[in-house]
Amino acid sequence: MLESVSLDQLRIFIAAADEGSFSAAGRKLCRAQSVVSQAISTLEGQLGLSLFDRSNRRPQLTEQGRALLAEARTVAEGMDMFKARAREFASGLETELTIAIDAMFPIEALQEPLASFAIAFPATPLRLYARALGGVVEALRGGRCEFGITGSQLVIPPEFVREPLPSVPMITVVAPPHPLSRIGGCIPFAEMERHIQLVLSDRSSLTHDRKYGGLSAKTWLLPDLRTKYAFLKAGLGWGRIPVAVVADDLERGLLVEIAPEGMLPTGSGMMMNVVYPGNAPPGPAGRWLIKRLRHMPAALPMASHPAPEPMSRARRGKSGRRSPRGLNS
Repeated sequence: MLESVSLDQLRIFIAAADEGSFSAAGRKLCRAQSVVSQAISTLEGQLGLSLFDRSNRRPQLTEQGRALLAEARTVAEGMDMFKARAREFASGLETELTIAIDAMFPIEALQEPLASFAIAFPATPLRLYARALGGVVEALRGGRCEFGITGSQLVIPPEFVREPLPSVPMITVVAPPHPLSRIGGCIPFAEMERHIQLVLSDRSSLTHDRKYGGLSAKTWLLPDLRTKYAFLKAGLGWGRIPVAVVADDLERGLLVEIAPEGMLPTGSGMMMNVVYPGNAPPGPAGRWLIKRLRHMPAALPMASHPAPEPMSRARRGKSGRRSPRGLNS
């Protein structure tokens, strides 16, 4: 008998308990009182117990009825959620949203958009992967992500769509004990070459062993931004890193800004992009999040510290070589 209990019976039971009478439940559900009474009686027969005490003028929930009411609500609400999710999937909503993010993109910039995403799509799980350089595109090619966030210096294959995002402000830093921290103004290219530069690299097929932003002949290739940040603080070398990552360290004197010849000035942004396969664009949840990302503030938190003084034209020519421009890694 229990197998024949229907969702409609449970909804009538809930309405009768909430409204306090069978007639009021009938009005709420647009059913005749007799239909409500019959449905409750049938349900009680199937369960083998009384849900309401009818000895008074108004039916009162029995002890068993009160205990089962919470379970009935859970079942009814679960079915409502089931139907809502089915309608969403029928409209193309992703069952899960997976994003590959370039290691140079500061997580701080994602906090507000993702907080809003959690409210707009509470039932859509989110998965984030951190990748360096070509690792973002490689994850997309493998079908593991709906879209990726990557830097503009990466060559995007033609089968992918690219949408611009606000740039990420960058800064070149060293630890205070590092010899470069004691050189004021713009540091000549020849001097920069004498010291280890910390540069991101990766093992993806797209950018295998390629180093972006390499200025020094002494270059250490690192797998992720966390390692680069740790090595910078340890004084193992110099490098360019998002301002938002090191703003607090600059304020506390744990890192020092330097101005290498050929590097863009503090706050110059690394352009970022959303990329996804042209034949598999993001669904409603992904499209919603991309729109929020495209409207993020262009400037992330900046440290209030003085920039190094520009070097004179005579000193700029000291190295006798033309230095690369716009290097970000």
